[in-house]
Amino acid sequence: MLQKLENPRARLIGMAVLTIVILILPFVLTGNFESGKSWIRTIDFALLYIMLALGLNIVVGYAGLLDLGYIAFYAVGAYLYAILNSPHLAAVLPAWLISPSFPVMILMAGLVAGLFGVLLGSPTLKLRGDYLAIVTLGFGEIIRIFMNNLDRPINITNGPQGINNIQSIHVAGYNFGRPIEFLGLSFEKVHLYYYLILAFCLLIMFISMRLQNSRIGRAWVAIREDEIAANAMGINTRNIKLLAFAMGASFGGVSGALFASFQGFVSPESFILMESIMVLCMVVLGGMGHIPGVILGAIIVSITPEILRDVINPLQHALVGRKVVDPENLRMLIFGLAMIVIMLLRPEGLWPSKRRKAEFHEKDEEAKA
Repeated sequence: MLQKLENPRARLIGMAVLTIVILILPFVLTGNFESGKSWIRTIDFALLYIMLALGLNIVVGYAGLLDLGYIAFYAVGAYLYAILNSPHLAAVLPAWLISPSFPVMILMAGLVAGLFGVLLGSPTLKLRGDYLAIVTLGFGEIIRIFMNNLDRPINITNGPQGINNIQSIHVAGYNFGRPIEFLGLSFEKVHLYYYLILAFCLLIMFISMRLQNSRIGRAWVAIREDEIAANAMGINTRNIKLLAFAMGASFGGVSGALFASFQGFVSPESFILMESIMVLCMVVLGGMGHIPGVILGAIIVSITPEILRDVINPLQHALVGRKVVDPENLRMLIFGLAMIVIMLLRPEGLWPSKRRKAEFHEKDEEAKA
């Protein structure tokens, strides 16, 4: 009985400590808001990757649909925000479409990306496994090439040069692109976006948790385990799969809109196939279908290469006095080897769900019995 009473209290204390750490993280990393902005920027991008990983987790982790073109929805949200919030097409677009309010813009990014998710899911309803992966991979490349060449005969995306001068987000009259004074502190752009993206991460985590424990979430799991049995039990597999694509894509679209406003520039080079693979690695490495595991995987995959970047180059100069190997190539080589080792040792992921862990260790439990 005492243990039952202590667990909720310990959980509450743990959540309170975690909340405080998250809120003061900019102070911890920089000491003050005048230096060390590069690490806050890295954390901002890590939060964007968490949003992407949670969206892909719906498609891959819950519904079991292998998607290698997920970054396309990220691109859709980013380009939509860029086109409507930059001077690029301001002279052509109707006045009511130029620089919509922040909530309207985020809603539009989610809805348009969700529509693209339905467009991807509709012709792939009967595909699974390798065939689905090939189709989604092609979809992601089509979107990237489309954005890269949509500069003629009408210049919509500005082609490979990308769109710049993108406006930052305005909330309650505050421009997140300029420093804001509050309680004697100067919150600059990277810090303002840290709290903004963090808020959206928490919202998407809440939605994912609600979906996981809902009838829709259980239907996704049933389709992942056995689609034929799920169909026989009365689940409308067509609509449920389309909903998975749409929900996952909408998360990617919202993340893309935040990325465009934060970066101030978008180009097709930001949405290459490698980005889709990295997001998939986050989901698999952390533990498919398990929200805490996916978040852990996104943090590790997005931040570890940046840590290696700061370690490898100074180490080479300290040991041999000059650069022997390209730090970028060596960084990715070490990172790739580390991921291979982790997957060999823990194929279920670093923080898997109880069900997935039991599936991978079923033979070990039988041997013990």
